[in-house]
Amino acid sequence: MIYDCVIIGSGPAGLSAAVYAKRAGLETLVIEKNYMSGGQILNTYEVDNYLGLPGINGFDMGMQFRAHADKLEVEFAEGEVTGLDNGETKIVHTTAGDYEAHTVILAMGAEHAKLGAPGEAGLSGRGVSYCATCDGAFYKGKDVAVVGGGDVALEDAAFLAGYCNKVYVIHRRDEFRGAKILQKQLEALENVEILYSHTVEEICGEEQVEMLKLRNKKAGTSKELPVGGIFIAVGMLPNTGWVPNWIEQDEKGYIRACEEGVTNVEGIYVAGDARTKHLRQIITAVSDGANAAISAATYVGRLKNKC
Repeated sequence: MIYDCVIIGSGPAGLSAAVYAKRAGLETLVIEKNYMSGGQILNTYEVDNYLGLPGINGFDMGMQFRAHADKLEVEFAEGEVTGLDNGETKIVHTTAGDYEAHTVILAMGAEHAKLGAPGEAGLSGRGVSYCATCDGAFYKGKDVAVVGGGDVALEDAAFLAGYCNKVYVIHRRDEFRGAKILQKQLEALENVEILYSHTVEEICGEEQVEMLKLRNKKAGTSKELPVGGIFIAVGMLPNTGWVPNWIEQDEKGYIRACEEGVTNVEGIYVAGDARTKHLRQIITAVSDGANAAISAATYVGRLKNKC
């Protein structure tokens, strides 16, 4: 069978693309490597910035997104994508077999780089966050820490300073990599304290983050830092390791595309966090999915009109 559209990934971008593709009358298949749809939001305790659904549990949101696709009878297949061939039709290679399609939407998302510190995984969503704009409001009046030294970490710290009692910025080097103007803005904030040459040895807490164990790299000493939350901003890793190099990517591996999701290869589109863009949020992923599906539907329509 030749599908009109194969969507790789079933996070918010992939599920949105599936809904719009199905509504456009496309024979659609979604390939998901995990046993459950939803992507990163499944691990988010509470989502407070999605329009119309303030405070919804991330897992519940993921299930609602999947239920919408199921209602439209979108077809799903489980398997990990290993490659993609481009020709008169596209061939998607997976661990469960190969699938042929007129168009492919790449919606694999990206993952936040992890510290790898003890306690990080167990307290994820319970004081450990990777998105200040998503979760910052939950820490109003509390002491928190931001880990990182790039633009995102500095922006996160400045953002959190507007909500939190105290913001500690922990950076393993003795100077930031971020823009100088951001550093000056941060240094001017009275409730921000910068801890250069420090690393996080352990994230501690029972039900919630309660304390960090830090290591001063220069002095060789350790100390405890009581905080109610830690925001980790040490980079993102797009899930594009298998993507062929004939699909244009930037230096970090994000797939280059405009808002319509159109890549440099005809019939191949990208949506969500794997795309080059400024803001990576649930709402922008959903928007990307809709745009990519409509682009794919337009392309399929042109193909069928030629026949």
